[in-house]
This record gives sequence, structure tokens and C-alpha cells, in this order.
Amino acid sequence: MEFLARFRVALGWVFAPLVFILANPSTESIFVGAIVGFVGEAIRIWAAGHVNKAREVTSSGPYRYFAHPLYIGSSVMGVGLALASANPLAAALIVVYLAVTLRAAIRNEEAFLRKTFGAEYDLYRRWRRGTPNGAARRFSVARAMENREYRALAGLVAALLLLTVKQRIMGRFGG
Repeated sequence: MEFLARFRVALGWVFAPLVFILANPSTESIFVGAIVGFVGEAIRIWAAGHVNKAREVTSSGPYRYFAHPLYIGSSVMGVGLALASANPLAAALIVVYLAVTLRAAIRNEEAFLRKTFGAEYDLYRRWRRGTPNGAARRFSVARAMENREYRALAGLVAALLLLTVKQRIMGRFGG
């Protein structure tokens, strides 16, 4: 599991070309997929603007509602790309990739948080079930940038642009 968690981005580079090859995007599928994908990225930006990764247990922003909002955002982005690809097999590859790698990442992250923060992490988990601890912070664009969220945004934009290029080429050559 640790391997999958650690190399999930690299594995994405293996799956991405397969998804691209299988994709049969249309203007409409790209439009709908982009809307869904940007909603997922918005969730990620919101989360990244609240978390100090590996330095604390965060309970503000989307962490008040979800244990893993970055992964939820990634999943929504994946759904967006699946919709944009307009191919059931490509969508299945995306779902399998996300299900396997994010599950591993969540297990790995929770083990790290429990080992690193112990009782504080357990308190957070109890608080998420309804026992508030009152810890709050404001969203920070600088924090989101520090967490390198621009990389996920750039990846989403690049994927959508590649699908758009493929759609335009297919349309031009009757594909």
C-alpha cells in the first residue's frame, strides 16, 4: 500500500496516456468535464489554503466537514476528466486508478497522522463525529501556493487542453 501511496502521481503518468488514447472527447463532454473538474480543483484549493501538511492536524475550512478534502477534490477532478474523455473504458481506468491509489494514500496518511500526532489526531477524529474543538483558521492563498496546489490546477488544465486538441484533430479528420 505504501508503494501505491508514494508513487500515485508517477502511476498517473502511466494511466494518463492510456486514457488519452481511449478518449473520444466532444465539445460538450469537455465542457461538462471541465466544469466538474474545476469544482474538484476548487475543493482542493480550499483545502490546501487551510492545511499545513505534515505539521499539524487541521480542522478548519473543508476539514470541518471531510477528513480528506484534498482526496475528495482529486476524485471530483477525476470524474470531470472521465466525463471529458467520453469513453467508458477511459472512465473505468480513471476510477480504478483513483480508487486504488487514493485508498492507499488515505491509509498511509492516517497511519502517519496517528503516529506523528497521536492523541491530537484521535481528538480530531472524535471532533469530526460531533465533538467540536473550536480550532479555526482563515483560508490563505499563500498557504495553498506553499502546498503547491498550482500543480494540480496545471495538470487539470493540461489534460483538458490535450483532450481539446484531440477533439479538434478528430473533428478535422473525421475521427
